[in-house]
Amino acid sequence: MTKRKLPFLILLIGLISPSFLMAQKKSPFDRGSYILKGDTLPYRILFPLDFDPTKKYPVILVLHGAGERGNDNEAQLKYGTELFLKDTIREKYSAIVIYPQCPASSFWSNVKVEKDSATQKVKFLFQTDGAPTKAMQSLMGLVDELLDKPYVNKHQFYVGGLSMGGMGTFELIRRKPGVFAAAFSICGGDNTLNAKKYAKKVPLWIFHGQKDSVVPYEHSESIVAAIKEAGGNPKYTLYPNDDHNSWNDAFAEPLLIPWLFSHSK
Repeated sequence: MTKRKLPFLILLIGLISPSFLMAQKKSPFDRGSYILKGDTLPYRILFPLDFDPTKKYPVILVLHGAGERGNDNEAQLKYGTELFLKDTIREKYSAIVIYPQCPASSFWSNVKVEKDSATQKVKFLFQTDGAPTKAMQSLMGLVDELLDKPYVNKHQFYVGGLSMGGMGTFELIRRKPGVFAAAFSICGGDNTLNAKKYAKKVPLWIFHGQKDSVVPYEHSESIVAAIKEAGGNPKYTLYPNDDHNSWNDAFAEPLLIPWLFSHSK
């Protein structure tokens, strides 16, 4: 090798090394998939530190938003994972954390999404009945499969999500109110008529940004009121300066994980 080429190679290695090392670094979230009648629901799963299959662990199911749909089994890890990867959280609140990925052609909940021709704003028409979407059907199957695992603590099964995932959270606890010990919804929504199906059965912490330009915060306000009217006692946090990305503040709430773990069936 000539001396002329050596500096160039050193420079090239210096430029590519950080990204190369990142690509080689194995994610602590293992890959998995649930298959139901030919439909595949990819998911990523984070096992507790020093996982022992003879012990039972709480489960936290996290549902992503519409922007992270697909089949790469990667995009759904975009938000919230930093919280669950904190050493302090993993050491004190040992749990199995699962991020399923909704297909691009589906939606977690069967909400009807329409665009107002006058304002060009998106309207969300939350349903009270109807068949679950393929994604929700697979999600419920995944939940049932997890509940059969000997290392899953059935008394501490939690779910939460953001945006489309927040809507999916409401629908999942509506369809399986006896499963979840607690749930959280970030910038989501539900039909107020559904509140009575989970108001007294699933403790909820609801988050929203008051300046949300995608999913109006009124959706959370109305469901909070409906839950209270139905006998529930939800926690509600409204961030006055947040737009749609209120999940940044919600996942930074120091009491979120302790609050979840304070509930059991």
